Amino acid sequence: MHHLIIGNGPAGVVAAETLRAARPLDSITLLGAEPEPPYSRMAIPYLLEGKVGESGTYLRKDAGHFESQRIALKHGQAVKLDTSAKSVTLADGSTIAYDKLLLSVGSVPASPPIPGIDLPGVVTCWTMADARRIAASVKSGTRVIQMGAGFIGCIIMESIVARGATLTVVEMGERMVPRMMPPGASAMLRARSEKRGVRVLTGARITGIEQSATGLRATTGSGEVLEAEVIISATGVRPNIGWLAGSGIATAAGILVDHRLATNIDGVYAAGDCVESEEFGTGLRIINAVQPDAVDQARIAAQNMAGHAAGLAGTLQMNVLDTFGLVSVSFGQWQGVAGGVRVERDDPAAERYMRLEFDGDVLVGASSVGHTEHAGVIRGLIQSRVKLGPWKEKLLADPLQLMPAYLARAQMG
Repeated sequence: MHHLIIGNGPAGVVAAETLRAARPLDSITLLGAEPEPPYSRMAIPYLLEGKVGESGTYLRKDAGHFESQRIALKHGQAVKLDTSAKSVTLADGSTIAYDKLLLSVGSVPASPPIPGIDLPGVVTCWTMADARRIAASVKSGTRVIQMGAGFIGCIIMESIVARGATLTVVEMGERMVPRMMPPGASAMLRARSEKRGVRVLTGARITGIEQSATGLRATTGSGEVLEAEVIISATGVRPNIGWLAGSGIATAAGILVDHRLATNIDGVYAAGDCVESEEFGTGLRIINAVQPDAVDQARIAAQNMAGHAAGLAGTLQMNVLDTFGLVSVSFGQWQGVAGGVRVERDDPAAERYMRLEFDGDVLVGASSVGHTEHAGVIRGLIQSRVKLGPWKEKLLADPLQLMPAYLARAQMG
């Protein structure tokens, strides 16, 4: 049996290895659209900072790893899927047949409709090729404008500043990481960024880009003119599903999958940033583009491809962000639920923040800054859906009593 995996990021690699362990005699092809060996996009900022070389971003450091696993690596861009013929057409016109297929095709940058967005000097920071362009053009003293202060934008910021650039960040939302953090936590990330010399504009957007005598000129909605040599577009990503049109694969914002990570087409599975799956605790369909979730989904999908029944209880939203050394996390329904209650502990001077969200006496969401010691306990309490009983009131009085609450309730029969 031939298993074809399209997408060689963390989800694709883990799926291939899981399949090899479960199906030692089957053939496995891992298809990647980029010419580099499988690598982690999350390592690109470390590459730009000079903390690792390109090989340091590779997901498997042993050059012979995939060969020893009998996993065939292939470079090519998938452009068409024929589920009736069980074949995939590549950009060069060649085709690959499959018996079982995993779509782990990830995301692609969402390009905002701004005049001048395609000018030289305007780049994304998503691929290894992007990283090379940024490394070549961003030096000490380079003026850089970054569009977007979401999760991806905040990951990039530190590496740009580390290269000695003068950085201005323009975010259309009213705060940084608006889809990850409440206002109190976001304010701390902004303050830490500004202390490091970053100019942060929120509630603002670039409306036009043009060439100037010294590089690029960007105009904001308020009419302010910003000069730069490099503009980085970090305005978000979207699932890479456009090429699936006409394939019969059911999609909405992403590829629709069930708890087995199976699509509506027999023998076709999907995992990672490209999927839209049920959220843990709510049953709502969401896209949860985080690496730990992608890897979990890949393992489950591969087990089902191998003929072993497996499923996920739901995808748990979780984000961990390091902003100039200030670590923030959010889990689950961090924005709260209808009829729920919350407690918030805010200490800007100490750069410490904690917010807990309850539905009845169950913890369903949380956000924190500077409290890394609580991250595992928060996740455990949310995923276990344990009833806190009297510990809810204790946490409302002091939200930092998470460990005692976890130990007390986890030991109940």
